[in-house]
Amino acid sequence: MDVRLILALVLGIATIVVLVLRTRLDAFVALLIAALVTGLVAGQEILGVIDSVTTGFGSTLASIGIVIGLGVAVGKILEVSGAADALARAFLRGFGKGKEPWAMGTVGSLVSIPVFCDSGFVIMNPLARSIARVKRGGYVTLCLALGCGMTLTHHMVPPTPGPLAVSGLLGADLGAVILTGLIFTVILLPVVVFYAKWMGPKLEAHLNDEVAAEVYGADHDLALAESGGEDVHSKLDTIQTYRAEDFLGETPAGKKPHRINAFIGSLPLLLPLLLIVLNTVTAAIDKNATGQINAEEYEASGWVVPFLFLGNPVIALVIGIILAVYVLLPRWTPRTKVHSWLAQAAESAGLILLITGAGGGFGQVLRDSGVGDALAEAVSTLPLPAFIVPFIIASLVRVAQGSGTVAMITAASVTAPLVGTLGISPLMAAMACVCGSMVFSYFNDSYFWVVTRFTGLDGTAALKGWSGITTAVWAGSIPLLFIANLIIG
Repeated sequence: MDVRLILALVLGIATIVVLVLRTRLDAFVALLIAALVTGLVAGQEILGVIDSVTTGFGSTLASIGIVIGLGVAVGKILEVSGAADALARAFLRGFGKGKEPWAMGTVGSLVSIPVFCDSGFVIMNPLARSIARVKRGGYVTLCLALGCGMTLTHHMVPPTPGPLAVSGLLGADLGAVILTGLIFTVILLPVVVFYAKWMGPKLEAHLNDEVAAEVYGADHDLALAESGGEDVHSKLDTIQTYRAEDFLGETPAGKKPHRINAFIGSLPLLLPLLLIVLNTVTAAIDKNATGQINAEEYEASGWVVPFLFLGNPVIALVIGIILAVYVLLPRWTPRTKVHSWLAQAAESAGLILLITGAGGGFGQVLRDSGVGDALAEAVSTLPLPAFIVPFIIASLVRVAQGSGTVAMITAASVTAPLVGTLGISPLMAAMACVCGSMVFSYFNDSYFWVVTRFTGLDGTAALKGWSGITTAVWAGSIPLLFIANLIIG
């Protein structure tokens, strides 16, 4: 083991943590500086470090940048068109009376696939408030289930930018990541609901006065929390959470008011996911039939080519954004307004793209400087499964600087050079990165403040509620990773 190379990696990660926590610089600049520090300490030539950074940045964005931009754009149209709200209501009706926490957790996990969880929680929170107001209780339970349901898919299911970037950095098959992430989400959702139902009632009395009054009214009776209250399902049609005029403007004279049903609203989300999964499944069938399972370069049969084309993430999401714009929005929506929404989506995706590219540059430095090989050699001597390394790295970075996206991208950047050397499956490494990044959301995480401010929890109550539930799903993912490693290898 070359101590100098390991020291270079340690200093690189420390640089990221210190710059993000102690300076005015953000994660993008921190990753670039960390790449320079790592390369120089490892003994790489100065100009060589710059070449590695730019090469890694360009190759990473070439493979994943378009997809991130399109995915965020689809999410924005789902938000402004009311499709996200329609899907939430459909799930509430589908789960039935008394299953509101299950419905809200499921709604959160679905909405957060295309929509950033910060925005998604703000969009769906009025629905949680309305349900709690009708039931005369249970608001904290609903918010915890909604918020952490969003955490699951935000961290584990592309085309959310974080796992999308991780897939690109590690070379994991996108369809396989989607399928595995969805399976993990389904298995971990009961952890979310049970924790919310256990902790929510304990925290209901700790709501701050302002939020409690907004939710329950001036004379709220918190003693009725979780008592069942009135039947919210009979009043769903009268609960207004999404106002089309707030986004689309007033309906022109002679035009029908804009309404979206859940099936139509789901098309721009479900069709791209289906196409991407079909890409993976048909390619696997063809590889098996033609004996190319372990081939370095795959030559597709003729019948598979259309599936590979339509299921390419870029093509699938182009189809998704076209459906979103032309199916979800009314024909009378001004072109300039649609352009402004897409511009807002591009703006919100910009930092993610930069961080992802910088992570790719960091990973390239680790490869070119030999740090990746040195780390692989060091890890191979430890009595731990290799996939635990990216899980631990993601967990430590998450606790240190707060952003789950930065944590998983950093872990993927460090892990990428190890995938071949240690024999880790790219899919397994990707899932370890995204699961590790869910741990203990607290004060340095912007989403912590979104959830706790809207929920009305402060201080210790906020930590018990939100930090606790995110740590619960993180812990729940550990046995799933061990089981997945036995299956995937």
